[in-house]
Amino acid sequence: MVMPMINFSLKILDLLQPLFRMLRMDYPMMRKILEVKLTMDGRRTPTVFASNVSNKRKYGNQFVKSLFIYVLYGLILIPFIFFGENYIFQISIIFGVSMFILMTSMVSDFSSVLLDVRDKTVLHTKPIHTRTISAAKIVHVAIYMSMLTGAFIGIPSIVMLGVQGISYFLLFLAEIVLLILFIMTITALVYIFILRFFSGEKLKDMINYVQILLSIGIVIGYQIVIRSFEMVDFNYVYDFSWWHIFIPPMWFGAPFELFLNGNTSYGMIILSSLAVIGPIISIGLYYKLMPAFERNLQKLMESTEKSKQKRRRIHTVLERLFCRSKEERQFFRFSSIIMAREREFKLKVYPTLGLSLIFPFIFHFNYLGENSFEQFSNSNMHFTIYFCNIMIGVVVMMLRYSSKYKGAWIFQTAPIENHSAIYSGTLKAFIIKLYLPLYTLLAVIFIFLFSARIIPDLVVVFMTGVLLTLISYKVVNNGKYPFSEAFESAQQGGTTMKTFLLMFAVGLFFLAHQFFSKIDFGVYMYLVSLMLATVISWRVVFKVK
Repeated sequence: MVMPMINFSLKILDLLQPLFRMLRMDYPMMRKILEVKLTMDGRRTPTVFASNVSNKRKYGNQFVKSLFIYVLYGLILIPFIFFGENYIFQISIIFGVSMFILMTSMVSDFSSVLLDVRDKTVLHTKPIHTRTISAAKIVHVAIYMSMLTGAFIGIPSIVMLGVQGISYFLLFLAEIVLLILFIMTITALVYIFILRFFSGEKLKDMINYVQILLSIGIVIGYQIVIRSFEMVDFNYVYDFSWWHIFIPPMWFGAPFELFLNGNTSYGMIILSSLAVIGPIISIGLYYKLMPAFERNLQKLMESTEKSKQKRRRIHTVLERLFCRSKEERQFFRFSSIIMAREREFKLKVYPTLGLSLIFPFIFHFNYLGENSFEQFSNSNMHFTIYFCNIMIGVVVMMLRYSSKYKGAWIFQTAPIENHSAIYSGTLKAFIIKLYLPLYTLLAVIFIFLFSARIIPDLVVVFMTGVLLTLISYKVVNNGKYPFSEAFESAQQGGTTMKTFLLMFAVGLFFLAHQFFSKIDFGVYMYLVSLMLATVISWRVVFKVK
């Protein structure tokens, strides 16, 4: 399976050999580098697809197998194809969704390729021009991005051909090529910018946070695309505004309106031009900055010791306040450090935290689009804060995993008297370090929006979150120590289905809250019940043996 895919990719690349030679690339050397990299990729597991790798060797190229997931993702584009002939809206939404899927895949799975420092020691010590090495790197990513995009748009493209015709289909394929180039080079340019101004451990942290913010920002950008249109008699009417030039999905929607609908307004001409000029300029910038990019990659190999002394006073207070035993305090501290410092854990978990912060406000904007702010303030929209609890099951599940999972042998060899302290300390660290700050920020904003009348409801939701943390631990733990498994096994054993069930449990808590809120003093009775249930359950589950 691996070798035919590699051979096919290289044969397609051979057709472009004159282009690479025109760009002064050492094509035979670039081809050999790519052949080696593609072979090694058979051993890599993509973020979107994680099979059982904990106890047995995996066979075949896992990326190729994972393409089926993107085929399923692509089905969400099909409904938009039937939106009639309002192409600026239709294509902007399609490209907005496509950018979200493809760019998050680029960030999660291919940043390690763009930022690969092994080339510095393996290839840069050989008589190979840096231009050839950089070209091999970008073509390497392009091959996989093309395969991923093909899987994602394959079925929608067939539907487009049947519904909209050949002109629509060909224009869409041309713009998809431009989109791939734009996504790849923009991601690289962001990293070039960061590499220029930061170094060492700080640089690695910044790259991690950029990946997280990029994932969250694309979701916000998708909502901005939606807000660019006004609904009038169930027809979407578009009016060009200057700030639309900063929304790339609209660039790619404009050519359809220009060429297929004959809309020759200056707004359409400007946006259509950007669909071509934007990718070309980004490619030119990347090509120009490639040498500096490769030089600055050296900074990733620098190790800088963190000399910052954390304030232990507040940490000690938290440990003594929430942890009953010395062992529990130790594991509270240990888990807090892992959550704060391990980059791969943050890359997996922090986007989930960020999205739980954003989603309530997306519903608020939808409500305000049809109602006044006074109606909004007096409504029950504050219950959207339950979205903050949806992420609990996912994050508690991720507490099982670590990039340094091989060090988990210490749990079995250390003289630990009460092993339940390992779990209770870890869960309390999650609640105090991750959940509570996020929830507190949301609660303050919600009180500002809805007034102090919602404070009892906010306390109820928080207690629900604490109880749900315990429930999540019992559902997804399976007797595993915290941080004791590889991230690649995160979907092993039906864990994904369990997290969906935990999201359903959030809905049950929400319905119970709604029920008690309709009874006089019902919220307070429900709060007392939750507090008792939480305290008793915590003591029963983590009782000292």
